[in-house]
Amino acid sequence: MAPATADQWISTFLAAIAAELDSARNTQLAYGRDLKDFADWLARRGSDFATADRAAVESYLVSCEASGLSKATRARRLSSIRQLYRFAHEEGWRSENPALRLHGPGASKSLPKTLDMADVERLLAAAKTKGRTEGERLRNYALLELLYATGLRVSELVELPVAAIRGDPAMILVRGKGGKERMVPLSTPARAALRAWLDHRDTAEDLARKQGTPPSRYLFPGPGSAGHLTRQHLHLMLKDIAVLAGISPANVTPHTLRHAFATHLLAGGADLRVIQTLLGHADLATTEIYTHVLDEHLKSLVLDHHPLARK
Repeated sequence: MAPATADQWISTFLAAIAAELDSARNTQLAYGRDLKDFADWLARRGSDFATADRAAVESYLVSCEASGLSKATRARRLSSIRQLYRFAHEEGWRSENPALRLHGPGASKSLPKTLDMADVERLLAAAKTKGRTEGERLRNYALLELLYATGLRVSELVELPVAAIRGDPAMILVRGKGGKERMVPLSTPARAALRAWLDHRDTAEDLARKQGTPPSRYLFPGPGSAGHLTRQHLHLMLKDIAVLAGISPANVTPHTLRHAFATHLLAGGADLRVIQTLLGHADLATTEIYTHVLDEHLKSLVLDHHPLARK
C-alpha cells in the first residue's frame, strides 16, 4: 500500500536508496529538496504523488523553467521525480511511471573554471598565513596542499579519516561517491604539510584527552555535530585565502582546485584514463571535458603570443 502523505513517500524512497545504492548523504539531500518542491507544487493544485500524471510532471517542469531555474537544476529535478516513480512502481504504489518517457533539458556543457599554476602557488603561499593560531595555519596549508595534490571532492576531503594518513603514506585510500574506493597518490609537498599538521593535531588531542575530550576520527576535526570541518567552512576559508593571495574569491572554490589538479595533470602529459581514476569519475566522458579546457588554454596562448595573431 502506498504511503498516505508526500513526506512518507519521500522518506521511504530516501531510506531505500540509502540502503540499496549506498548513496551519499548529499545526494539524498538533493533528492529530498527536489521532491519536496514537486510535492508542494502538486499540493497547491490539489494533487499528490499518487495521482499525478505525465501532464502534471510536464507542467511542473515548465513552471521550473518559467521561474528561471537552470537547465542543470531542471534536469536534476526530473531525474529525482523519475527515480521516485521508478521506486513507487517497483513497490506497487503506482501502476506506471509518469516521468519515464519525459526528456529533460540536458545540462549546459560549460567548461569548468580552473586556475593556472601561478594562481595555485599564490593560494598555497597565502594559506600558510591564514589563521589566528599556528594550528589553524598548519591545518589550512595542509588542506590546500591536499586538495590540489589529490583533486578530492570537498565531501571526500572534509570526511577523510585521520587513519588514512597515519604512517606518512605515499598513497591514500579515498571513499568516494556511492561508496566506491580508489587510491590517490600524495605529492611530496602535501606529505610534508600533512606531517606538520598531524604532529600539531596529535599534540592538541593529547591535551584535550587529558581533559576528558575524546579524540576525533577525522583528519580535520570540527566543533559541529558532524565531527569534522564542514563544507561551508572550507568554502569560506578558501574565499579568505583567495583575498589574501590577491585573487578574486569568485574564482576560487574547492571545485576549481579539483579542476586545476586535473587540467595541470593533463597539460603535463598524464593519460586521460589515469585522471579519470584519480578523480573517481565513473564515465570517461566526464573527464574528457578537461581536454576542452586545455584546448582553450592552448588557443589563448597562440592568440596572445603569436606575432601574426597579435596583428
